[in-house]
Amino acid sequence: RSRKEAQNAPAFSRNSAQNEGDKMPSISGSFSGKITKQSGISLNDQANHELGMAEVKGTQSSPDPLWNDSSITYWGINDLIDGEGTQNGYFNNIHADGGRDFGTFEGKVIAEGGMTVEGTFKFAGGDGKYLGITGGGNFKTVAKSETEVEATWTGEYELAKTQSA
Repeated sequence: RSRKEAQNAPAFSRNSAQNEGDKMPSISGSFSGKITKQSGISLNDQANHELGMAEVKGTQSSPDPLWNDSSITYWGINDLIDGEGTQNGYFNNIHADGGRDFGTFEGKVIAEGGMTVEGTFKFAGGDGKYLGITGGGNFKTVAKSETEVEATWTGEYELAKTQSA
């Protein structure tokens, strides 16, 4: 039976150097997540073809105080044949300051030695100080059990420029 887990998320670490011109701050982080909901269906078009959908929740760990301890939820859809294929989905990050960022991700599912997903994420928007956020990066998730995943990521982000009063 194939696992129907969704994986990915962004937590981030901001490069504090302010004199780097237009370069976006670097981000990195990780989280351990729990699969809180999942559903799947076996298709009869090909042998071992399955579609799965899952919701994953966790707490981010990052050197960047904007993302450290933020709450991540993501929803992923797997399209697998013999346990390998693609995963696409959406993420939502709630920050300690009450703001949030959200976006999309896509990745390749590999079943060797357990389920691993490697891919990219992209910010689509946000609220509060994260309104107008841009950037994205790479992620890797590893299923640790039928209900637990671990994720790591790196990339870049830029908050929208604010006007001074």
